Amino acid sequence: MPDPTAVRSMFARISGTYDLLNRGLSMGLDQRWRRAALKVISAGESLGGQTVVDICTGTGDLALLAARAGAQVVGLDFTREMVARAPAKAEKQSSKASQGATLFVHGDAQKLPLVSGQADAATVAFGIRNTSDRIQTLNEMARVVRPGGRVVVLEFSTPRSAFFGALYRGYFTRVLPCLGRIVSRDADAYSYLPRSVLAWPNPKEFQAEFEALGLLDCGFRRLTGGIACLHHGTVADRADPMHESSGVASSKLSIPRRVVRS
Repeated sequence: MPDPTAVRSMFARISGTYDLLNRGLSMGLDQRWRRAALKVISAGESLGGQTVVDICTGTGDLALLAARAGAQVVGLDFTREMVARAPAKAEKQSSKASQGATLFVHGDAQKLPLVSGQADAATVAFGIRNTSDRIQTLNEMARVVRPGGRVVVLEFSTPRSAFFGALYRGYFTRVLPCLGRIVSRDADAYSYLPRSVLAWPNPKEFQAEFEALGLLDCGFRRLTGGIACLHHGTVADRADPMHESSGVASSKLSIPRRVVRS
């Protein structure tokens, strides 16, 4: 399991080049994958008026896509240096057609400072792999979502094709760490990435963890030959919901529900 202190320190060091490397090293596929995740989050419906919690939000890419689609988004990350960059990105994108709003906060994905059952969806893109307890993280995501709402996880995977898989592993374990080290000047960060991805469970194993938590209608979709995988599940009705009554809404944003604990 990843060490939280080491992971936080690593992302703090590369926060300044994170977006540049994401786009370059994935050849822009990371944004295409996030747009695919957005379709799963919305389930074919408008996100207008919906509340989305995006954990491990990083610099806010998925959160901002959801906001532009009309959602009211709370983006959370445990690395201050990463999430601190998200409001500036939101400001730069303010000229784009955006009907929603964003609130970015610092917090722990394994102990979300959020009221239970008040979000319509909880999402994470390329972040749950970095938590020290992914089951606890999934459990927290499900806790903050209302019954009938969705839990959506976008994460790296490994291709099923032997030939494509060999090419992928060669790029991922040799080329990517070298390029990442040159641009970010951090030798460890982009060698950590392939190590953590190759240790990640296969899609069927990860779906079984969704189901073990009681999520319904679980499924997954492989993207770009299996380089990434999009998982989803629906939160079941709770026999005895424990919804906290305390919370604070943002005075500057039109987030409709009291989702952030005081």
